[in-house]
Amino acid sequence: MMISQCPCSAVSRPVSHPFRSHPSQRIQRLGQVQLQVCRSKRDSDVTHGPESDAQDLDLNRRGVLAAAAVAAAAVVSPVGPAAALVEGYTPMTALKGKDYGKARMTYSDYTTLPSGCQYADLKPGKGKTAKKGDNVVVDWSGATIGYYGRPFEARNKTKGSAFTGDNKEFYRFKLGTNQVIPAWEEAIPGMQEGGVRRVIVPEELGYPNGSYQAVGPKPSNFSGERALSFVLQNQGLIDKTLLFDIELMRVDS
Repeated sequence: MMISQCPCSAVSRPVSHPFRSHPSQRIQRLGQVQLQVCRSKRDSDVTHGPESDAQDLDLNRRGVLAAAAVAAAAVVSPVGPAAALVEGYTPMTALKGKDYGKARMTYSDYTTLPSGCQYADLKPGKGKTAKKGDNVVVDWSGATIGYYGRPFEARNKTKGSAFTGDNKEFYRFKLGTNQVIPAWEEAIPGMQEGGVRRVIVPEELGYPNGSYQAVGPKPSNFSGERALSFVLQNQGLIDKTLLFDIELMRVDS
């Protein structure tokens, strides 16, 4: 399962993913089909012995390579290096140095900052306006929007692993001091107390070095830590784009 295309319903309305299995599983299944076809062709021949064994090994290799090529084509769309640079593709460790990839998530009804961070106000605020240098108190939720929309923190919930209850602690930090991920430093200034802002965070504006330990915000329970770490530390074909809902509770100038 993954989140719907519109980030406004990212957590609440899951839809079916066109590629439900992991890319490696698709490669394995396609390889099995290719091998069956190759073996059927081999079995129809009258030749037996060492030459047939060599032919079998060659067909096996060709079957696996063909399956891998088909699966790769289903995951990414080839483009020239210039197009990849101009249009912007999601960085993936497994595709590092390649001239193709998955297009970044973009939404026309969101405000897009020069850095690539996107945000939309779900609820306008009416109190003080946050700016760099202010101490702020926020409540927040987070989800791996690029990977099945899995939540790793829930707003207005407890620290329990089931995300239920009403005694969760709010998050406090000072804007402009690099205590939080770069996307938060960019998206929170300009918010007013009582407002809720949804932020789409590309990998380079999120947690550095594949870890949430260096800067905030950090998941408040083990389930959230595990869900977030799986995505951040994954070296495969995973889109590490994140989604945050941030409610500005208080601003202390």
